[in-house]
Amino acid sequence: MITRRRSAAALLSVLAALTMFGASPASADDTTAPSAPTAKEPPKVELVLDVSGSMRAADIGGRSRISVAQQSFNEVVDSLPAETELGIRVLGASYPGNNKTLGCKDTQQLVPVGHPDRTEAKTAIATLRPTGFTPVGLALREAAKDLGSGTTTRRIVLITDGEDTCAPPDPCEVARELAAQGTHLVVDTLGLTLDDKVRRQLTCIAAATGGTYTAVQSGEELTGRIKQLVKRSGDTYDQTPQQVAGTAECATAPILTPGVYTDREQFEEHRYYRVPVAPGQELRASVSVSLDRPLARDYGVLLRAVAPDGRELVRGTDAGSGRTDVLSTGLRWSPEQTGDTATTDSATPATDSATAAADATTASADSSGTVCLVVSNSFSAPPTVRRAPGMPVELTVDTVAASPSPHGPDLGRGWVLLGVLGLAGLLTGLIVGWLARWRVAVWREN
Repeated sequence: MITRRRSAAALLSVLAALTMFGASPASADDTTAPSAPTAKEPPKVELVLDVSGSMRAADIGGRSRISVAQQSFNEVVDSLPAETELGIRVLGASYPGNNKTLGCKDTQQLVPVGHPDRTEAKTAIATLRPTGFTPVGLALREAAKDLGSGTTTRRIVLITDGEDTCAPPDPCEVARELAAQGTHLVVDTLGLTLDDKVRRQLTCIAAATGGTYTAVQSGEELTGRIKQLVKRSGDTYDQTPQQVAGTAECATAPILTPGVYTDREQFEEHRYYRVPVAPGQELRASVSVSLDRPLARDYGVLLRAVAPDGRELVRGTDAGSGRTDVLSTGLRWSPEQTGDTATTDSATPATDSATAAADATTASADSSGTVCLVVSNSFSAPPTVRRAPGMPVELTVDTVAASPSPHGPDLGRGWVLLGVLGLAGLLTGLIVGWLARWRVAVWREN
């Protein structure tokens, strides 16, 4: 017993000595201590619903506009992605009087931006009754405050059946004001009426922030569109795109490092940007153009990489013939595709499955390793459609270690495969024929 106690005492003495002379715990100001990873900011979106008196109109499948909107909101709340923070703001929902000064201040946040309690949110939505004025501009300004600022794109989805009845502030001016603040805030607008004045105002709001306008004519369409926009809020970048201004020629174009950039492009314009690509690197670029206004049918977007002297290196294209939200295309190129030699006439694939199909012609960049990206479009529109500002453009640029290009179809391998398949078919036919003759012979004998 005494021996065991002495052994335990000796063990404790050794542990104490190790503690005294060993490495000391990391202190608060220890520069070698690992830093905690930065938490990714969740997607944030706020729905702004018009609850003014005109929402009583029963012209959507025989139902009132407000009841259709309430049902859509309920379905959106039920299907909200777990990571998305949602808020709901209303306008014209509480003041029933005729005093315009009071009525034009009527906007409240019904559900704070966050992870809402679904039952409470749907209960609050069910209490809404069409009431007052339509202070769209004020509601947008307050919704931007609700969403706050941060590193990711915020999204406002405005659902209304009428134009602003309270300007100032004019909602288009508010949208431009929000866009000029530097935070990447997108406003998408949904119109519950085909009124031309409403369409023009909602298109203006969306265009100022790079959002989209949609005319909604059914409950299913409203629900589907809101769900799509809420989901899209989770597909944005973790950083705010940097404002950049492309030029009309390569020599004066801004130099882009890997990142995300935003610009605006006029109809049938070519905008140039320069990207340094070192030997052993591969350029990967993509462009998305938001179609924020009605366009003439049959249009396209073209992204090219060219040498400073104008020789085309590679291209990616996307085209459409109807009303869509966005056109996107991409390309990839490295100096190794041409062996750092002069222009060749061979063609290689331009993109992988993650980008749009592209045609490619190869050439070499200049000796400095600078490649020019050119964004072009074939947009046109009726004379009544605004040309300015240009269409919202988002450009993603990256340079990575060059990877070998995938091998194209090999003619020799193709003939071998064809021969194998032909031989297999011949053998199969002989065996099937022999079995058929054998069965006929047996049947005749019986």
